[in-house]
Amino acid sequence: MPLLFSYGTLQQSDVQLATFGRELSGSPDSLVGYEQSLVAIGDPEVVRASGKTHHPIVKYIGDAGARVGGTVFEVTAQELEHADRYEVPSYMRVAAPLSSGRTAWVYVDARYAPPG
Repeated sequence: MPLLFSYGTLQQSDVQLATFGRELSGSPDSLVGYEQSLVAIGDPEVVRASGKTHHPIVKYIGDAGARVGGTVFEVTAQELEHADRYEVPSYMRVAAPLSSGRTAWVYVDARYAPPG
């Protein structure tokens, strides 16, 4: 099963129920080489699902010592497609390294995605 790392609203049970139709179970991990900030969300459906007008977002900085904490989940390919629809255009899904040594899909700032 694909791994999905979340440092933000996809960790919320209400967002998981609205996005995937179930609550996910996961384990703590951290994203390597990124730093976190906030982005304003203009999509009213996403704001309704999360209850927040600003969501965390990460940008790639390439520093192996930089870490962003969160949760890694096992999801299906179909659930990844649901997550793609939930995320607004500011985000881009990329495969990224976790401190556990695993690689997971994660939504990052599309302007600061890691190189190719």
